[in-house]
Amino acid sequence: MSRKIIDKRRSLLAAEDGAETRSRGGRLSCCLIYPNRYHAGMSNLGFQAVHAMMNAHPGIVCERAFLPERDDLAEMERTRSTLVSLESQRPLSSFDVLAFSVSFESDYLNIPAIFRLSGILASASERDHRQPLVLAGGAALFLNPEPVAPLLDAVLVGEAESALPALLDLLLESDAERDELLTSCAGLPGIYVPSLYLPEYDGIRLVSFRPLSGAPARVQRVWDPDLDARPTVTEIHTPHTEFADMHLVELSRGCPRGCRFCAAGFIYHPYRTRSAEVIKAEVLKGAAEGRKLGLVAAAVSDYPAIGAICNEIMAAGGKVSVSSFRIDRVDPAMIAALKASGQKTVALAPEGGSQRLRDLIHKGINEEQILNACDTLIGHDLLNLKLYFIIGLPTETEDDLQELVELVTRIRERVLAAAKANKRVGEVLLSVNPFIPKPFTPFQWCAMENMKSIEQKVKFLQKAFGKLPNLKMQMESPRESYRQALLSRGDRRLCELLIAADARGSWPAAVKELGIDCDAYVYRDIGLDELLPWSFIEGPDEGRLVREYRKAFGLDLE
Repeated sequence: MSRKIIDKRRSLLAAEDGAETRSRGGRLSCCLIYPNRYHAGMSNLGFQAVHAMMNAHPGIVCERAFLPERDDLAEMERTRSTLVSLESQRPLSSFDVLAFSVSFESDYLNIPAIFRLSGILASASERDHRQPLVLAGGAALFLNPEPVAPLLDAVLVGEAESALPALLDLLLESDAERDELLTSCAGLPGIYVPSLYLPEYDGIRLVSFRPLSGAPARVQRVWDPDLDARPTVTEIHTPHTEFADMHLVELSRGCPRGCRFCAAGFIYHPYRTRSAEVIKAEVLKGAAEGRKLGLVAAAVSDYPAIGAICNEIMAAGGKVSVSSFRIDRVDPAMIAALKASGQKTVALAPEGGSQRLRDLIHKGINEEQILNACDTLIGHDLLNLKLYFIIGLPTETEDDLQELVELVTRIRERVLAAAKANKRVGEVLLSVNPFIPKPFTPFQWCAMENMKSIEQKVKFLQKAFGKLPNLKMQMESPRESYRQALLSRGDRRLCELLIAADARGSWPAAVKELGIDCDAYVYRDIGLDELLPWSFIEGPDEGRLVREYRKAFGLDLE
């Protein structure tokens, strides 16, 4: 390993606060891998929580690894180095277990690169006992693990608090050969072993997903019934993250709202909150350390005691930041705390540009509520608003886009009027992203709108907003959204594409070489009676998804 890379890693470790470096004492050596850069991985609360859980187990020593930075990749190629762990600079190939934590489908592309850089065979069927057992978990994988399933020995489907301890115990206690061990793993709730299932296809359609001997017909998605048992907070603080000055505290899990495009309200069902006592203890701990408190939830303002928690933080001399809050529930104490904490920008998510679309997606808000929320924020001198909208929703028309423009214009006028009166500068930041159909949502059967149409809509919005001062528009690349939709809806045949794209260093070249019809995955409406690539995962209320789909489009509910 290059001295340059070693020194950089030591510098990262030296800057961390709260990390426990334990290189021995466990019977099972594990490396938890975030398939993206250090900055992204250490900004991820789920990754931090799993790392802490694994190291809390008396039989486990867990280190970390990340996708190398671009300049480190060049240095690795120059020195012919392999990927090593952060803590002890140990080659990944020497660990007993590698565990991937994957929150976003886009990071599926980096998993083959991790194997290549580590000198480990990518395909699970080609690895033997001399190579590490490869596990994986995270939100992307309990939506749809199939595009990377052939790379993995076992997948944790659901929340780690419920399934991980039993899985680690089994790995520690068993002396069985790998095949027998994996069959035992498949018997645990929430554990999916891809090699024990045989999919069959007819063209683009999945026609059967047959379990082999020893595997359950379906895999149960698990969830933690007692969030108070283990707070989910920042375990390791480092200046090299998105939240460098914050102590993040998760208030709740899931969402009670059930927006039809959003996976969080369904894959984390049922909605659960932590007790005010547990949250109070965690936020006061962060405040005592002089850190800003980052309150995390799908909708922070839905937390019943949010006002009281904010008051506790302020009374302790702390500062508050929130991940998001609902337009129809703007708590005065929370807004006052954000203002006193010096928060510059507040995010709101109307999502649908027109009332018709907000009703379609079951957003549960109207324009009056949106404008009232903006007025409340502006009234507290919070003059920088970030607005999230989705374009390309099913049935969207030019009229819907025009209503989006009119709504944003009205909000901008309010901001500018208040800014002028207060002799301040105010700004509206518009975040516009294409609709991506997600598994386990009522819109999982809907096609994504084609790229040409999306690009035309982007141009329409750019023309409408381009010359307006104090308004900026940002957008995820439509092509990146397309690829995310492909990986969200795809099956395990896409794994070959992921490996080829890494080997060739080019996604388009790999698609062309393999002749995969990606459009067939992305642009196809799926029948309600069709077997989905993720149908083997048993959700909490699958009938609800069908009912909500039918309600959205006014279909017969019988």
